[in-house]
Amino acid sequence: MDPPSDEAILPEIRLKDLRAGLPPVHILARIVTVARREVTSRADGRKRNVLSGLLSDGTATVRFTWWDPPAEGVDRGTVLRAVNAQVREFRDRAELSFGWSTKIEPASELELPRVDPASLPLRRVSDLGAREDGFRLEVRVVEVSARTVTVGEQRRSLHTGRLGDGSGTVPFTSWVDFRLKPGDTIRVVGGYVRLYRGIPEVTLDERSHVEGIPFEAVPPVTDPAPVSVSLGAAEVRTSGSLLTVEGTVVALAPPSGLVRRCPSCARILRDGTCREHGAVQGATDLTVRLVIDDGTGVATVNLSREQTERVAGLSLSQALEMARGASAEVGVEARLRRQLIGQRLRVSGGTRVDDFGLAMTPTSIEPRSSDPRATVDRLARALAEGSG
Repeated sequence: MDPPSDEAILPEIRLKDLRAGLPPVHILARIVTVARREVTSRADGRKRNVLSGLLSDGTATVRFTWWDPPAEGVDRGTVLRAVNAQVREFRDRAELSFGWSTKIEPASELELPRVDPASLPLRRVSDLGAREDGFRLEVRVVEVSARTVTVGEQRRSLHTGRLGDGSGTVPFTSWVDFRLKPGDTIRVVGGYVRLYRGIPEVTLDERSHVEGIPFEAVPPVTDPAPVSVSLGAAEVRTSGSLLTVEGTVVALAPPSGLVRRCPSCARILRDGTCREHGAVQGATDLTVRLVIDDGTGVATVNLSREQTERVAGLSLSQALEMARGASAEVGVEARLRRQLIGQRLRVSGGTRVDDFGLAMTPTSIEPRSSDPRATVDRLARALAEGSG
C-alpha cells in the first residue's frame, strides 16, 4: 500500500488559527499582494530569488515568504495549496515560509472566496496599534523625503514621512519607492505597524501594495493639538499622549553625538550590533538625547538629525569633519554640551512613560531663552514653590 500523502497527514488549517511554534502546516489561500526580489545568502553569498507578500483565505491575512519560487505563474489573485509550510514569528505575529520541503500546487478559483485588497479591514490612523498588520489604510501623504542607507554591501533608498486622515497622522517608513508626493491620496495594503521610540509607525516594503484613490475619499488631515502641561504632570500621563512642555537642558544622555544606525530599523548600534538584526554595517548619523527639567519633573527628549542640527547649530558634515581629529566622539559631544546645556526649550510631541521615566519624540522644538542666569532663577523658584 502506498504511504499516505502529505495532504492526508497534515489537515488543512485556517489562517486565523496559525500560531508561532506550530509544526509544518497545510494551507489553502489566495495571494493578495506579491513582490519578487533577489537576496544574497549570508551563509554562502549565493543570490536567491524570493517572493513575498500577503495571503488570505477569508478568515485572516498573513505575510508569506517563498524561497526559490518558479519563474512565472505566481501572480496576485492566484489561489494555491501549500503543504509542509513553516510557521514563523515576525514582530510577534505568525507568518508563513515556503522552502525546499514545501509542496505547492495551484488550487481552484472556486475553493476560496475572492479577496481584494479593498476588502481588508479599514483602519483609521488613530486606531493603529503596535504590531498590527493585515489592514487597509486610506490616507493622504502629508510629507515624504528620501535618503540612502547601507544594507550589507548594498546602498538602498529609504523613504520616510507622515500619512494622515481625519483622525490624525502617523509616521511611515518605506523600503520601496512608491513615487509618493505630498498631497497624494492612497490606499495602503500590506503595511505593518511597529513601535519606534514608543510611537506607532507604519512600515512598507516589497510585500506592500499602494494605489491611488480619489482625492475626496480621504477627509482632511487633522492632528490633535498637543496639550500644554508641566513635566511633572506629563510624567503621570499614559504613553502616546501628545503634549507640549517647556524645560531647561540640564544634561545630555548617551548616546549623543555621532552614532551608527541599523540600516533596517534605524536603531542605534552597540558595538556594531543591532538588538534585532544582529551585526550590520551601520550608517553614520548625528543625534542627541536631551535631559530637560522645569522644576516639577524631567524628561529625555530624543532628537532626529535635522532637529539636532537646527537646535545645536552643528551639521552632520561639520561633525564628521571634527571626527577626523583625535578623540572625535568626545570632541563632538563636548561641542553639543557647550551649545545646548542651559538652553530653555519648548517641545511638542509624543511621549513614552516606562521604568526609565518620561521620554519624548518631538514633532517640533523651539528655543525659548538662552539666558543662563534667568534659567537658574526660574528653576530655583520652581523648586522652592514645590518644596513649600
